[in-house]
Amino acid sequence: MNQKTHSCQQKLRISRDALEVIQGKWRLPIVLALTFGNKRFGELQRDISDISPKMLSQELKALEENKIITRTLYDSMPVVVEYSLTPLGHSMKKLLDEILIWGAHFRKEVLKS
Repeated sequence: MNQKTHSCQQKLRISRDALEVIQGKWRLPIVLALTFGNKRFGELQRDISDISPKMLSQELKALEENKIITRTLYDSMPVVVEYSLTPLGHSMKKLLDEILIWGAHFRKEVLKS
């Protein structure tokens, strides 16, 4: 196997790993919402109005398992649960910025046609 093939395969594995974490319709919007600060479940649901509670719960668990977000339980009455980005989640900021730039460009190009 030559160096180019090895490099290509390695990059493809890395890209699949990254996409596994951010795949789907909801994970990036959740992460983006959390870049504006820590949020409770209801706040996230209001920010992402078309996500069902069940789907939000599933996606939050997946993001937590992948160490992108953290869930903090406050011992109060009533119990308060808050979600926030981990340092790994914050490291996605540049990626999110690039996706937003490209998304705005894409939207403009599509609306032209």
